[in-house]
Formats: sequence, C-alpha cells, structure tokens
Amino acid sequence: MQIAKTVSELREIVREWRSAGQSVALVPTMGNLHPGHIALVNRAKEKANRVVVSIFVNPMQFGVGEDFETYPRTEREDQEKLNISGADLLFLPTVSEVYAQNAKTTVSVTDLSEWYCGASRPGHFNGVTTIVCKLFNMVQPDIALFGLKDFQQFTLIRTIVRDLNIPVEIIGVKTVREISGLAMSSRNGYLTPEEKNVAAKIYQSLCTARNAILSGQQSYEEIERQGVLFLLESGLQPDYFCICRASDLKKADIDDIELVLLTAAKLGKTRLIDNLCFTKHEAA
Repeated sequence: MQIAKTVSELREIVREWRSAGQSVALVPTMGNLHPGHIALVNRAKEKANRVVVSIFVNPMQFGVGEDFETYPRTEREDQEKLNISGADLLFLPTVSEVYAQNAKTTVSVTDLSEWYCGASRPGHFNGVTTIVCKLFNMVQPDIALFGLKDFQQFTLIRTIVRDLNIPVEIIGVKTVREISGLAMSSRNGYLTPEEKNVAAKIYQSLCTARNAILSGQQSYEEIERQGVLFLLESGLQPDYFCICRASDLKKADIDDIELVLLTAAKLGKTRLIDNLCFTKHEAA
C-alpha cells in the first residue's frame, strides 16, 4: 500500500492509475478504523480497480467543547489494517495541507444540515460537506463509499453531489454492528463494557419503534415519545428520536412507505447516533 501525505503526491499516483485506464474508489475516514470501515474498503474493492482511503481528523466538523483533541488517533494500527484489507493508497494529510491559511469557503446544505444532529452541533455538517467536497476535488474518484450509520450525513453528501454536479457515484454501506446490536463507531472506545451494554439499548429502541409501525400503530408521535422514554429509562440522555421519510429526512406521515428512524443520545460525555431504514408495506 502506498502512502501520500500531500495533494501533489496523491494526484501523481492517481494520474498513473488513470493513464492505465483504472477506476478509483474513495473511502473517507477519520481513522481509528474498525470492521465497519473495513467493510467499506472491501465493498470499494468490488466496485473499482483502485481504492484510496483517507484518514483526516477534520477540525472543521468539531464544535467548541467537543472531542477534537482527544479523538482517538491510531495511525500505525490503521495502516496495518488497511494493508491487510488490500487498500491501494492511504491519503494522510495534515491540517495545513487540507486547509489554506485564512480559507474563506465552506460548503453548506440549506435546512438539512440544521436538523437533528445539525441542531445539536451547529456548523458540524458544514465541516463535513466542506471536507468531503475537498476530498472529491483532491482525489477525483469515480466512486465514494460511506457508512449508513450516519444517515443524515449520507443524505447530505448525496445532496451536494446532486446539487453541485459532482461526477462521483455515492454508495452507502450497511451499518456493521456488534453482537449486542450496538453500531460500530470509533467513539465506542470511550465506553466501558458496562456502558456498551447500555448503549446497545439504542438499537433496541429503534427495533421496537419499527415493529410498532409495521404492526399498524398509527400515532408516530406516540412511538417517538416511547422511544425517548425507553432511552431515558435505560440510562441514556436522548437528543432526538424521529420517524422520517428516507428520501429527504422530513418528518414522516402515515402514508409514507420508505422510512428511516433517526436517533442520537449521550451516555456520559459520549454522543452516539444510530438509525434504522425499512419499508412499510401497505396492507393488502
């Protein structure tokens, strides 16, 4: 596996691949890789000739008082995992390589970036969409792969690609979970074994809500209220629990068929997110 630390090194390698007629996939990450990230790499290898993985802890998507300084950085272990997985290139830039001094340009998606996690983390998604656009410009991949654990982020990225006519195919990869159902996340490393058992209640709350909808329960407000209550009683601090249309993340109504349940909650200082997508089949 090759390693590039500058945009010029990255572009030179990709240029050689392009000259050989090879397609390129990008897997953007912030490092501290777990099996969910490796699933993205494996899917990327199926879809393209060459796979670029970026590791960059993006300061622009962390708010005041969040965990930018303490976010787990495991560069050596990550390189070993990527070597084993068969990634072709690791892009490992510094902050000064990514952001020009006194940079004035950001990429923002109206409304959608301000809902749900965006309401609790002002400016977070502007940081996400800006770095993703920058990575697309740096790598110029044919395909980019993102985990579906952060469904709001995935929806935002699809939106910027559509709205800005970026020639990249966006592929979402199913959330990888621990045996308990807890969605794998780099921030799970902050949790004790006991806290992980509590955190698994998040997925349980989503499954309970899905089952209520599929059984015909009509009051989405009541299902959401019960979801929040279950998280509270489990020892979590819920931020939101919402039943949404999968297409645009607006609040769902009873006639919507493609749904996604979105939730976020804190356990101590650790903020956890999860979602569950499903199709509500109309009664025959």
